[in-house]
Amino acid sequence: MTVEGFFVFLKMPDKRSAGRPEFKEALKFWFKLGWISFGGTAGHIAIMHDFLVDKKKWISNSRFFHALSICMLLPGPEAQQLAIYIGKQLHGRKGGLVAGALFVLPSMFILLGLSIIYVSYGNLPWIYAMFNGLKPAVIAIIIGALFKVGQKSLQSALHYVVAGIAFVCIFFFNISLLTIIMATILLAIGIRYVFPRVLKADAEQDEQLSVNEQEYFINKFSVAENHQFELKQLLLQLLVFLLLWLLPFTFFYLFCPDFFFWKTLILFFTQTAFFTIGGSYTVLPYVAQFAVSKLNWLSKLQMVDGFALAETTPGPLIIVVGFVGFMAGFNHFHASIAMGSIALFATIFYTFLPCFLYVFAGGPLIEKSHGSEVVSQILKLVTAAVVGVILNLTLFLGKDVVFPGGLSWEHLDVLSLIWIVISLVLMQRFKLNVVYLIVLSLGLGLVRFVLKV
Repeated sequence: MTVEGFFVFLKMPDKRSAGRPEFKEALKFWFKLGWISFGGTAGHIAIMHDFLVDKKKWISNSRFFHALSICMLLPGPEAQQLAIYIGKQLHGRKGGLVAGALFVLPSMFILLGLSIIYVSYGNLPWIYAMFNGLKPAVIAIIIGALFKVGQKSLQSALHYVVAGIAFVCIFFFNISLLTIIMATILLAIGIRYVFPRVLKADAEQDEQLSVNEQEYFINKFSVAENHQFELKQLLLQLLVFLLLWLLPFTFFYLFCPDFFFWKTLILFFTQTAFFTIGGSYTVLPYVAQFAVSKLNWLSKLQMVDGFALAETTPGPLIIVVGFVGFMAGFNHFHASIAMGSIALFATIFYTFLPCFLYVFAGGPLIEKSHGSEVVSQILKLVTAAVVGVILNLTLFLGKDVVFPGGLSWEHLDVLSLIWIVISLVLMQRFKLNVVYLIVLSLGLGLVRFVLKV
């Protein structure tokens, strides 16, 4: 046995690490993820990758990023779709349903509580001070995700170039994520036909990095159950989706006043879920423009406050649509918290329901594409572009935390900068649980409010 082979042998997990996890163990993780997944998509990816790939070895790195790249091309929150996909691969339909639902439900109830407080008591300084203390930790989570994803994804000079170009496009020229992804796909296709050796060399390097695929339960060689496309199954899934979509719609028609309002809300957010591709930062400007300017559901100031509330909750940033729905029902029905709450539930239901259809119906296509060399090479470049997008997100959010009054040394928030560094050290060096970091950060914000620092 060679020295290299000996160390590979030492790294081999026990049988349980490569076997199917118990549903109870996975359920515990999905429930926990729903409460601690701060930091938007980057934070979600970091937490899921750390637990599912690095710690538990339930899914290999190659399968994780392949699925993520596919989800990036779908409408809706890609992190939730990734959770649905992995949950389904682990435990079938019930696993996908549980993973997707628990990804959203905690943040939905937290946002409902914050929305009620918002309309009932106005701005509560001590509450916002606590969440301001959380923001540096969120930036640290995103930075950690940036390094983790970058380390796994940037494996050649071409990957670094693509990541750099993606960052320049979105940071300096404000080019949409969808455009960047489509351009990256076209670039990959062009390179494949003009300089095929570049991508083949990259594939060989990736093959060397994935020699331990068998350590993982879901790996590049595993074949999922029911992976073959069946028209009958697709039609059944579409029928179930339609029935679920019609059920609340019929309820509003029969029992709720002003059905026109509810029909407008349902159709608007269904359309949003189906036709906005590119993640939360593509969806939110579209929702804000129509909800404020066209539908007059809430004011521009209220929309900004909604962004602030959404950033302080776990779950996907697109959860802010729940606040939009709440304010729409609250304002339309003359300051009715009950109607606002119903509108919030309806909004989130119709926004996230299509995500399950995409993954459940498209699962066979995802599995089939994993064995394709062409698709694999293209998606590797897409993942590299995502690294550039995460870097942009880090700077976009980080500058307002570190320089809250503007980009000048006079407005530098030294304590926030120090807490970002401390948070990174606690997570990376001492492996501090994210839950404890969140509690510490909320406490820090309260201390700063009391001491006026």
